[in-house]
Amino acid sequence: MDSITEGFIKAFHLIITLNTDLLGIIFLSLKVSGIALVISTAIGIPLSAVLGLKRFPAKDFVISLTNTFMGLPPVVVGLFVYIMLSRSGPLGFMGLLYTPSAMVIAQTILAFPIVVSLCHSAIVGVDPIIRQASMTLGATPFQITITIIKEARYGIMSGVIAAFGRVMAEVGAILIVGGNIAGYTRVMTTTIALETDKGNFELALALGIVLLFISMAVNIVLHLIQKKGMVK
Repeated sequence: MDSITEGFIKAFHLIITLNTDLLGIIFLSLKVSGIALVISTAIGIPLSAVLGLKRFPAKDFVISLTNTFMGLPPVVVGLFVYIMLSRSGPLGFMGLLYTPSAMVIAQTILAFPIVVSLCHSAIVGVDPIIRQASMTLGATPFQITITIIKEARYGIMSGVIAAFGRVMAEVGAILIVGGNIAGYTRVMTTTIALETDKGNFELALALGIVLLFISMAVNIVLHLIQKKGMVK
């Protein structure tokens, strides 16, 4: 019990003193996940608008495929990206394997279907009267789309935050494609796994505490957004 207490004390000391290694790992985690989220959101929201507002062949298939990909096993994504970026793979010439860029690619693939599916649900949930009223007032298709997206903004924000929570807690894919290289591709989740195996519980506990606080903050923001959307 004393060793556990001592481990927590040392872990909080690392956090309070702003340990350099700890901050570097946290910053890299936020950077990789943040970039992946921006990319998946920039592509996912327009696609979800198309799926929600347009009619085209195989639309139902695309929606079903996107919903299925929400549950993609991270290790499968990591394996796929590894094969694509390996020296013998089609993108091996880019030299991205075991770099933060490879981690961004893997996390983008994981976040993308979550953004698309949840944003699509928010868009199709908008009252049809709003679209009809916009058409009656002579709005262009683009203006109608923007109006509907604005109306669904709370649901869209919830989808984006949910995707961020998913990629922040991910370990399998980025471990495969990033290699967990100290000072270069080592993020919070992979460091926790490594340091626990090594018996260095202080750093693992410190990162675990930070990750829990980030997860709590994400869930609080998500709850507030959903609550605000319900009373809108």
